[in-house]
Formats: sequence, structure tokens, C-alpha cells
Amino acid sequence: MYGTGKSEPENHLYSGLYAGFWTRFWAYLLDLVVIGSINRMIINPVFRALDVSLIEDSVFSPVAIATAVVFYLYFVLMTKFLGQTLGKMVFGLKVVELDGKELSWGTVIFREWIGRFISATIMVLYVVIAFTKKKQGLHDLFADTTVIYEPR
Repeated sequence: MYGTGKSEPENHLYSGLYAGFWTRFWAYLLDLVVIGSINRMIINPVFRALDVSLIEDSVFSPVAIATAVVFYLYFVLMTKFLGQTLGKMVFGLKVVELDGKELSWGTVIFREWIGRFISATIMVLYVVIAFTKKKQGLHDLFADTTVIYEPR
């Protein structure tokens, strides 16, 4: 514990530097622009070349599935390997585990896939970030993570 000569968990250094709702919101919007751009530059041309319709309304249409795959792969891979997405990089944010350990595959997949799916399904749940002490969204609470301002 602090003051007993034992070292503190790494995340104690970040107390008070938790990223709030609005910063995370703008970073997320920037990520959506990036994902939309990837879809328009890669997915759409491939589907046009294969003569697959881009206008289907079904959630299970090929374009909807491909778009969802890009969305989740973007968040999972960027968070696992870099601890941040491009949106978080621009705003100087980083995802960390509350215990200070390195993000594991299980934590990242649970946070970015399952937790984000639940949060995205009921959008108002993102507002939870504004009211928790460590500025955690529902997906953070599930995975024992939070988003901090990256130490410089």
C-alpha cells in the first residue's frame, strides 16, 4: 500500500487523470469516421467488384456483416496492440486495466466486443462514464478497465 514501502499499482499514478465522457465521446466519433472511411475505401469497392448489393436493409446482409467485422476488429486489434484507437491517440487517451497489468486478449475482447455491443445497443449507457469515480463506461466496468490521459 501507499506509504508502507511497498510499490503501488501502476494505475495509482493515473488517479485524477481519468478521461471523462466528452473527451471519450469525441475520440469515439473520430474512430467512427476512421471506420467509415475504411468501409468506403475497402469494403464498398470489393462488394461492387463482386456485384453484391450495398443497399440491403437486413442486419444480416453481407455488407452489414462486413461492416460489423471491420468495426469490431478495429477496436479489438487497436486496443490490444496499442492500448488505444486512432481517436484515442488524437486525444491522448489510453485503455488500462485497473490492476495495472497489461491488457490481455480476454479483457480486450470482453471490453471491445461484448461490452461495447451492450453499450452500443442501449446508447444511453455510455452516459454512465460521466457518473462513475474512475470515469468507466459499462464496458469498462465489465472488463475492469478505464481510459486515462496517456502520461507524456
